[in-house]
Amino acid sequence: MADKKLMLGNEAVARGAYEAGVTVAVAYPGTPSTEITEFVAKYDEVYAQWSPNEKVALEVGIGSSISGARTMVAMKHVGVNVAADPLFTVSYTGINGGLVILAADDPGMHSSQNEQDSRFYAKSAHIPMLEPSDSSEAKEFVKEAFDISEKYDTPVMIRLTTRISHSQSLVQLNDRTDVALKEYVKDFKKNVMMPGMARARHIVVEKRMNQIEEDCNTFSCNTVEMNDTSIGVITSGVPYQYVKEALPNASVLKLGMVHPIPKKVIEDFANKVDTLYIVEELEPIFEEQIKSWGIEVIGKEIFTVQGEYSANLVEEKINEHKLNLAVPKQLPVRPPVMCPGCPHRGVYYVLNKLKKHATGDIGCYTLGALPPLEGIDTCVCMGASVGMLHGMEKARGKEFIKDWVGIIGDSTFVHSGITGLVDIVYNKGISTVIILDNSTTGMTGHQDNPATGKTLKGEDTHVLNLVELSHSIGINSVRVVNPFNPEEVETAVKEETMKEEPSVIIASAPCELLDKKRKRVPYRINVDACKNCKMCMKLGCPAIQNKDGKMIINDTLCSGCGLCSNICKFGAIVKDGE
Repeated sequence: MADKKLMLGNEAVARGAYEAGVTVAVAYPGTPSTEITEFVAKYDEVYAQWSPNEKVALEVGIGSSISGARTMVAMKHVGVNVAADPLFTVSYTGINGGLVILAADDPGMHSSQNEQDSRFYAKSAHIPMLEPSDSSEAKEFVKEAFDISEKYDTPVMIRLTTRISHSQSLVQLNDRTDVALKEYVKDFKKNVMMPGMARARHIVVEKRMNQIEEDCNTFSCNTVEMNDTSIGVITSGVPYQYVKEALPNASVLKLGMVHPIPKKVIEDFANKVDTLYIVEELEPIFEEQIKSWGIEVIGKEIFTVQGEYSANLVEEKINEHKLNLAVPKQLPVRPPVMCPGCPHRGVYYVLNKLKKHATGDIGCYTLGALPPLEGIDTCVCMGASVGMLHGMEKARGKEFIKDWVGIIGDSTFVHSGITGLVDIVYNKGISTVIILDNSTTGMTGHQDNPATGKTLKGEDTHVLNLVELSHSIGINSVRVVNPFNPEEVETAVKEETMKEEPSVIIASAPCELLDKKRKRVPYRINVDACKNCKMCMKLGCPAIQNKDGKMIINDTLCSGCGLCSNICKFGAIVKDGE
């Protein structure tokens, strides 16, 4: 095969895994990494699955690797936090079949709660890391990562960023190289990390990294482009593209291996240029390492540690003038909103009406923090809503917590909310947790999870029953409500928050976008009955609009959910045709 194809970076990673002979691919969905495993799942030769969270995904991957199979695990940058426990230890055990871990960073926080730099994890865990600068390299680096993994008996990380994951470039397609499963040999000194064995393995890890640091000076993924020697730039990943656009005549050292970095290559490059710049998004990891070698460089003195870079920024900071790449300022602002017909909207409307506070979580429903719903007070990380709610109760008492609920989605609850609920029961809490069950993992693109009854491959499987699960934990009071019935939701919230025991409310209705074939009958406003009270505007539904001082419903946006009709006291909102 010698075809070429325009591919997303994530699709190219999947292709690289296929061509490298990967047997198992595991992930938890998280933007910008989600599509990697979805694309992998299209290859029949690869077993692919969603796991409940990133820690489990990596543990599955480690098991697959130790048994002898080439294995890939993918997650977004904050998912590496969840997987950090097995990550640090698999560095000690090493691998059997090659193990490659994808970490997709999000500079600029397009869909994340922070912009941490995953290179720190590679450095701290003593794991080599590669970083591609386009889709072609994304594919090839996956294949190279497996070779490095098996040559040096180490997991290998690959760092992506949003712009690499979600931009396209041309990729050369090659045939799959089937890789036989490696023989499993029992070796407790290598694979059982009790203190005595771990101490011995730590010595192995340091020797391994020293060898890789020496060898990476000859790795082909690190490339030097000598041009005008008055300016030299060391960079990696997508900033390489910005440097080439802004400084086409500069000499450039592009690091494909970003940990460890090739000292001899860098020293040689530095000696050939007059002024040396480091262009790296987020943290000054290259800069600090290179400065520690006594090499004079210019980096974060002129570049920010925040957000994404651009060709404009590189040109401005180094040559002190801008390229003509400005975005027109007249573009309208489009803040993110929950979709028309979103089942979460009714719950937030009720909480706002009752003046209840809520600890929030990660998902589509995080958008409920914004006006006019203003339904949640906090959002820290996956699963935090439940533990934070319990912490508030223990700090402030039972009366305080009766004005609070925890809000968490079904997928997030399975990811890391269950243990928080166990904590509430175990430590005699009385908090009320609302699980927003929309039958999917919505924010990342409608992936299945253990509560949906479908696998990544679309196969039927056991459905995790959230009611039975809550009861088994020790929650006696579990109530299922229809989020489109505000009276039912209001009654449930009032009653459950007043109880002297922990409780769970499950607001169950499928995501509006799941059933695209459903016949939708839009609602309209009867102008004769409308009092212009604007109560319907408090829902924050994009379909309800104020036009020339009067309420209208945009029938092209209306999903026909009926929530607005249910809250209208004057019966002014009716189905079209009634």
